[in-house]
Amino acid sequence: MSNRLNNKVAFISGAGNGMGAQEAITLSREGAKVILADKDFVAVQTIANKISRDGGKAIAVDLDVTDESNWIESINLAINSYSNIDILVNNAGIYNRKTVENTSLQEFNEIIQVNLTGTFLGAKHIIPVMRARGGGSIINISSTAGLVGSSTGGAYGSSKGAIKLITKYIAVQHAHEGIRANSLHPGPIDTNMIAAHISTPKGLKSSVDKIPLGRIGSVEDVAMAVVFLASNESSFMTGSELVIDGGLTSI
Repeated sequence: MSNRLNNKVAFISGAGNGMGAQEAITLSREGAKVILADKDFVAVQTIANKISRDGGKAIAVDLDVTDESNWIESINLAINSYSNIDILVNNAGIYNRKTVENTSLQEFNEIIQVNLTGTFLGAKHIIPVMRARGGGSIINISSTAGLVGSSTGGAYGSSKGAIKLITKYIAVQHAHEGIRANSLHPGPIDTNMIAAHISTPKGLKSSVDKIPLGRIGSVEDVAMAVVFLASNESSFMTGSELVIDGGLTSI
Protein backbone atom coordinates (compact mmCIF):
# COMPACT_ATOMS: atom_id res chain seq x y z
CA MET A 1 0.00 0.00 0.00
CA SER A 2 1.13 3.56 -0.74
CA ASN A 3 -0.46 5.68 2.01
CA ARG A 4 -2.62 7.52 -0.52
CA LEU A 5 -5.05 8.56 2.21
CA ASN A 6 -2.71 9.78 4.94
CA ASN A 7 -4.39 12.22 7.35
CA LYS A 8 -7.83 11.47 5.91
CA VAL A 9 -10.85 10.32 7.93
CA ALA A 10 -13.31 7.91 6.32
CA PHE A 11 -16.84 6.98 7.44
CA ILE A 12 -18.11 3.67 6.00
CA SER A 13 -21.68 2.48 6.47
CA GLY A 14 -22.53 -1.22 6.23
CA ALA A 15 -18.99 -2.03 7.33
CA GLY A 16 -19.87 -5.16 9.29
CA ASN A 17 -19.14 -7.61 6.50
CA GLY A 18 -18.50 -8.07 2.79
CA MET A 19 -17.59 -5.04 0.72
CA GLY A 20 -17.94 -2.56 3.58
CA ALA A 21 -15.58 -4.45 5.84
CA GLN A 22 -12.97 -4.76 3.10
CA GLU A 23 -13.36 -1.09 2.18
CA ALA A 24 -12.63 -0.12 5.78
CA ILE A 25 -9.60 -2.41 5.97
CA THR A 26 -8.21 -1.18 2.65
CA LEU A 27 -8.79 2.51 3.39
CA SER A 28 -6.99 2.01 6.69
CA ARG A 29 -4.04 0.35 4.96
CA GLU A 30 -3.83 3.42 2.74
CA GLY A 31 -3.43 5.61 5.81
CA ALA A 32 -6.99 6.71 6.61
CA LYS A 33 -8.54 6.76 10.04
CA VAL A 34 -11.79 4.84 9.69
CA ILE A 35 -15.21 4.85 11.30
CA LEU A 36 -17.00 1.55 10.75
CA ALA A 37 -20.77 1.82 11.04
CA ASP A 38 -23.34 -0.98 10.99
CA LYS A 39 -26.48 -2.26 12.74
CA ASP A 40 -24.38 -5.28 13.73
CA PHE A 41 -22.18 -3.54 16.28
CA VAL A 42 -20.41 -6.73 17.30
CA ALA A 43 -19.31 -7.27 13.69
CA VAL A 44 -17.95 -3.74 13.19
CA GLN A 45 -16.28 -3.77 16.60
CA THR A 46 -14.49 -7.01 15.65
CA ILE A 47 -13.23 -5.51 12.38
CA ALA A 48 -12.25 -2.23 14.06
CA ASN A 49 -10.24 -4.22 16.62
CA LYS A 50 -8.49 -6.09 13.80
CA ILE A 51 -7.58 -2.82 12.08
CA SER A 52 -6.23 -1.44 15.36
CA ARG A 53 -4.16 -4.58 15.98
CA ASP A 54 -2.68 -4.17 12.50
CA GLY A 55 -1.55 -0.65 13.35
CA GLY A 56 -4.47 1.37 11.96
CA LYS A 57 -6.86 3.74 13.67
CA ALA A 58 -10.49 2.66 13.75
CA ILE A 59 -13.64 3.02 15.78
CA ALA A 60 -16.96 1.21 15.51
CA VAL A 61 -20.38 2.83 15.74
CA ASP A 62 -23.85 1.31 15.97
CA LEU A 63 -25.83 2.70 13.01
CA ASP A 64 -29.24 2.01 11.52
CA VAL A 65 -28.94 3.95 8.26
CA THR A 66 -32.72 4.51 8.09
CA ASP A 67 -32.69 6.42 11.40
CA GLU A 68 -31.83 10.12 11.00
CA SER A 69 -31.11 10.73 14.68
CA ASN A 70 -28.80 7.70 14.68
CA TRP A 71 -26.86 9.21 11.77
CA ILE A 72 -26.44 12.47 13.66
CA GLU A 73 -25.25 10.66 16.79
CA SER A 74 -22.79 8.54 14.80
CA ILE A 75 -21.36 11.55 12.95
CA ASN A 76 -20.92 13.45 16.21
CA LEU A 77 -19.11 10.47 17.70
CA ALA A 78 -16.82 10.34 14.67
CA ILE A 79 -16.03 14.06 14.90
CA ASN A 80 -15.38 13.79 18.64
CA SER A 81 -12.91 10.99 17.92
CA TYR A 82 -11.16 12.27 14.77
CA SER A 83 -12.22 15.95 14.43
CA ASN A 84 -13.46 15.70 10.84
CA ILE A 85 -14.72 13.46 8.04
CA ASP A 86 -13.06 13.65 4.61
CA ILE A 87 -14.56 10.54 3.00
CA LEU A 88 -18.05 9.07 3.15
CA VAL A 89 -18.70 5.61 1.73
CA ASN A 90 -22.45 4.98 1.63
CA ASN A 91 -22.12 1.22 1.40
CA ALA A 92 -25.02 -0.17 3.46
CA GLY A 93 -27.54 -2.06 1.38
CA ILE A 94 -29.95 -4.98 1.23
CA TYR A 95 -31.03 -7.10 -1.73
CA ASN A 96 -33.58 -9.54 -3.05
CA ARG A 97 -34.03 -11.20 -6.43
CA LYS A 98 -37.84 -10.96 -6.59
CA THR A 99 -39.44 -9.58 -9.73
CA VAL A 100 -41.50 -6.40 -9.56
CA GLU A 101 -44.76 -8.35 -9.61
CA ASN A 102 -43.68 -10.66 -6.79
CA THR A 103 -42.32 -7.93 -4.52
CA SER A 104 -44.60 -6.83 -1.70
CA LEU A 105 -44.99 -3.16 -0.84
CA GLN A 106 -43.33 -3.84 2.51
CA GLU A 107 -40.31 -5.43 0.80
CA PHE A 108 -40.08 -2.58 -1.71
CA ASN A 109 -40.24 0.08 1.00
CA GLU A 110 -37.64 -1.70 3.12
CA ILE A 111 -35.13 -1.81 0.27
CA ILE A 112 -35.75 1.84 -0.62
CA GLN A 113 -35.38 2.85 3.04
CA VAL A 114 -32.05 1.09 3.57
CA ASN A 115 -30.43 1.62 0.18
CA LEU A 116 -31.70 5.03 -0.92
CA THR A 117 -32.85 6.79 2.24
CA GLY A 118 -29.71 5.61 4.03
CA THR A 119 -27.56 7.12 1.28
CA PHE A 120 -29.53 10.37 1.38
CA LEU A 121 -29.21 10.72 5.16
CA GLY A 122 -25.50 9.99 5.16
CA ALA A 123 -24.82 12.62 2.51
CA LYS A 124 -27.21 15.17 4.00
CA HIS A 125 -25.55 15.15 7.41
CA ILE A 126 -21.91 14.72 6.38
CA ILE A 127 -21.95 17.46 3.70
CA PRO A 128 -21.88 20.23 6.37
CA VAL A 129 -18.89 18.54 8.01
CA MET A 130 -17.08 18.39 4.66
CA ARG A 131 -18.01 22.00 3.91
CA ALA A 132 -16.38 23.13 7.16
CA ARG A 133 -13.35 21.01 6.27
CA GLY A 134 -13.06 22.62 2.84
CA GLY A 135 -14.10 19.61 0.79
CA GLY A 136 -14.39 15.86 0.72
CA SER A 137 -15.29 12.79 -1.30
CA ILE A 138 -18.66 11.05 -1.16
CA ILE A 139 -18.74 7.56 -2.65
CA ASN A 140 -22.20 6.06 -3.06
CA ILE A 141 -22.26 2.33 -3.69
CA SER A 142 -24.79 1.66 -6.44
CA SER A 143 -24.71 -1.43 -8.69
CA THR A 144 -24.84 -2.52 -12.29
CA ALA A 145 -28.51 -3.12 -11.37
CA GLY A 146 -28.77 0.67 -11.26
CA LEU A 147 -27.62 0.88 -14.88
CA VAL A 148 -29.44 -1.91 -16.73
CA GLY A 149 -32.52 -4.08 -16.27
CA SER A 150 -32.62 -7.77 -15.41
CA SER A 151 -34.98 -10.72 -15.40
CA THR A 152 -34.78 -10.76 -11.59
CA GLY A 153 -35.04 -8.03 -9.02
CA GLY A 154 -36.80 -4.70 -9.31
CA ALA A 155 -36.86 -2.95 -5.96
CA TYR A 156 -33.10 -3.32 -5.60
CA GLY A 157 -32.39 -1.97 -9.08
CA SER A 158 -34.82 0.90 -8.50
CA SER A 159 -32.98 1.91 -5.35
CA LYS A 160 -29.59 1.65 -7.03
CA GLY A 161 -30.69 3.64 -10.07
CA ALA A 162 -31.90 6.38 -7.75
CA ILE A 163 -28.54 6.34 -5.97
CA LYS A 164 -26.86 7.03 -9.31
CA LEU A 165 -29.00 10.13 -9.83
CA ILE A 166 -28.89 11.54 -6.31
CA THR A 167 -25.11 11.30 -6.60
CA LYS A 168 -25.21 13.61 -9.62
CA TYR A 169 -27.37 16.13 -7.75
CA ILE A 170 -24.93 16.13 -4.83
CA ALA A 171 -22.02 16.55 -7.26
CA VAL A 172 -23.55 19.54 -9.04
CA GLN A 173 -24.83 21.25 -5.90
CA HIS A 174 -21.60 20.98 -3.93
CA ALA A 175 -18.76 21.08 -6.46
CA HIS A 176 -18.10 24.75 -5.64
CA GLU A 177 -17.41 23.71 -2.04
CA GLY A 178 -14.77 21.17 -3.01
CA ILE A 179 -17.11 18.26 -2.28
CA ARG A 180 -17.03 15.52 -4.90
CA ALA A 181 -19.61 12.75 -5.25
CA ASN A 182 -19.34 9.66 -7.44
CA SER A 183 -21.27 6.41 -7.65
CA LEU A 184 -19.61 3.02 -7.79
CA HIS A 185 -21.36 0.23 -9.71
CA PRO A 186 -20.17 -3.29 -8.86
CA GLY A 187 -21.35 -6.27 -10.86
CA PRO A 188 -21.56 -9.72 -9.22
CA ILE A 189 -19.24 -9.65 -6.21
CA ASP A 190 -18.45 -12.63 -4.00
CA THR A 191 -20.34 -11.60 -0.84
CA ASN A 192 -23.22 -12.91 1.24
CA MET A 193 -25.59 -10.94 -0.99
CA ILE A 194 -25.22 -13.41 -3.87
CA ALA A 195 -23.80 -16.36 -1.94
CA ALA A 196 -26.93 -18.48 -2.28
CA HIS A 197 -27.11 -17.95 -6.03
CA ILE A 198 -23.46 -18.80 -6.76
CA SER A 199 -23.27 -21.65 -4.23
CA THR A 200 -24.46 -24.16 -6.83
CA PRO A 201 -22.52 -25.03 -10.00
CA LYS A 202 -25.52 -24.00 -12.11
CA GLY A 203 -25.91 -20.64 -10.38
CA LEU A 204 -22.19 -19.90 -10.52
CA LYS A 205 -22.01 -20.81 -14.21
CA SER A 206 -25.04 -18.68 -15.07
CA SER A 207 -23.33 -15.66 -13.49
CA VAL A 208 -19.82 -16.23 -14.81
CA ASP A 209 -21.03 -16.93 -18.35
CA LYS A 210 -22.36 -13.35 -18.55
CA ILE A 211 -19.03 -11.77 -17.55
CA PRO A 212 -16.44 -11.24 -20.31
CA LEU A 213 -13.54 -11.47 -17.85
CA GLY A 214 -14.85 -14.88 -16.78
CA ARG A 215 -14.99 -14.55 -13.00
CA ILE A 216 -17.01 -13.20 -10.11
CA GLY A 217 -15.62 -9.99 -8.66
CA SER A 218 -13.92 -9.82 -5.27
CA VAL A 219 -14.42 -7.41 -2.40
CA GLU A 220 -10.83 -6.29 -3.00
CA ASP A 221 -11.77 -5.22 -6.54
CA VAL A 222 -14.39 -2.89 -5.12
CA ALA A 223 -12.25 -1.65 -2.23
CA MET A 224 -9.45 -0.51 -4.53
CA ALA A 225 -11.96 1.43 -6.64
CA VAL A 226 -13.17 3.10 -3.43
CA VAL A 227 -9.58 4.07 -2.61
CA PHE A 228 -9.24 5.67 -6.05
CA LEU A 229 -12.42 7.72 -5.65
CA ALA A 230 -11.42 8.71 -2.11
CA SER A 231 -7.94 9.84 -3.13
CA ASN A 232 -6.64 12.91 -4.94
CA GLU A 233 -6.01 10.70 -7.97
CA SER A 234 -9.69 11.20 -8.86
CA SER A 235 -9.69 14.94 -8.11
CA PHE A 236 -11.24 15.80 -11.51
CA MET A 237 -14.06 13.29 -11.14
CA THR A 238 -17.46 14.16 -9.76
CA GLY A 239 -20.95 13.04 -10.72
CA SER A 240 -19.46 10.01 -12.48
CA GLU A 241 -20.29 6.31 -12.47
CA LEU A 242 -17.34 3.97 -11.96
CA VAL A 243 -18.30 0.48 -13.11
CA ILE A 244 -16.55 -2.58 -11.64
CA ASP A 245 -18.23 -5.49 -13.42
CA GLY A 246 -15.74 -7.50 -15.48
CA GLY A 247 -17.36 -6.17 -18.64
CA LEU A 248 -20.88 -7.36 -17.79
CA THR A 249 -22.64 -4.17 -18.89
CA SER A 250 -20.56 -3.91 -22.08
CA ILE A 251 -22.48 -6.72 -23.76
